[in-house]
Amino acid sequence: MTAGRPAGDFVELGGSAARLGCAVAMCGVLLAGCTSGGGGPGRPLTQTKSGGTAGTGPSPTAAVDTDPARLPRTRAEAAALVRGIMPGPSAFGPGTVRREPYESDPRRWAVLGDSCVWEQRALPEDVLASLTRHYEIPAREGRGPLRLSAVVTVHRSAERADWENAEVLEEMMRCPSQLLRPGEVLRDLTDVPNALGDSGNGFADDVLAESGTYTGDDVGGPHPYVWEQTRIGQFTLAVSARGAKGWTKRGLLDLLREPHATMRTSLRGAIERRTPTGSPPPATASNAPRTTGFTGPEAAGTARLKAAGAAGPGTAWTTPSERPGPAAPEGGRR
Repeated sequence: MTAGRPAGDFVELGGSAARLGCAVAMCGVLLAGCTSGGGGPGRPLTQTKSGGTAGTGPSPTAAVDTDPARLPRTRAEAAALVRGIMPGPSAFGPGTVRREPYESDPRRWAVLGDSCVWEQRALPEDVLASLTRHYEIPAREGRGPLRLSAVVTVHRSAERADWENAEVLEEMMRCPSQLLRPGEVLRDLTDVPNALGDSGNGFADDVLAESGTYTGDDVGGPHPYVWEQTRIGQFTLAVSARGAKGWTKRGLLDLLREPHATMRTSLRGAIERRTPTGSPPPATASNAPRTTGFTGPEAAGTARLKAAGAAGPGTAWTTPSERPGPAAPEGGRR
């Protein structure tokens, strides 16, 4: 494990008894509705109910009119697409710099272990590519250093990408406190899901937003923490921010909005079916249908998660922005 310490040192990471009781009840609902086609949260989806191999080809997305010919079929194609989507430091605003290590090992991704500690593991067979980048806004003007991340993952199927979102909820219920690395802890985590068509979500198949607090040996705490992920077909795109002195939750959400939207726009441009000559133009600010509620990825999730009652208590996401980037030593999903 990345912590480099015995699991017993972090017994606090499981959360309170009351929270655990709620998690157990919700997990019963979640697992009953989510395991019919795979191995369940935390395990790669390797077989269908009939015993065949899952994820033999990309699945369509309702949010984007994808062109099957433009979807990646190999790990090399997926890796190239991911690099074209990943934002650079400037996407997060002036003064943002690379944080070392800047990029994760593309052959590995972060997994939340049984002891609620994030660790690095080899990519499962169903994942074509996954890359995390880490950024930082250095301390200035009375504010502490802000740690940021972006993650893009390409699954072999939309079904397995949907499972990734389901696993996020399972992780939050199982580990409302999580150790990112020695001296860095997330606590009091809550998740809010929204499927396509819910609460103004017209841009992704699912959106999932997570919030809580972050404490680090070098920045103190607790400080606000936010993570947002959107799923479009077989792709998941996420951004995250781990706060410091002087940063508010609202400020973090505002900061993540543009980079997250830019990632989705880049993905759409890479996989969308090109509009035939003579077709009506895409919706613009003047002719797009009106929606109610928030209109950004800040409210996120999957239909099955919402059915399981995943909305976190007292969490309001009112700005647009997508599972942050991982925060394990070599990159991850926080």
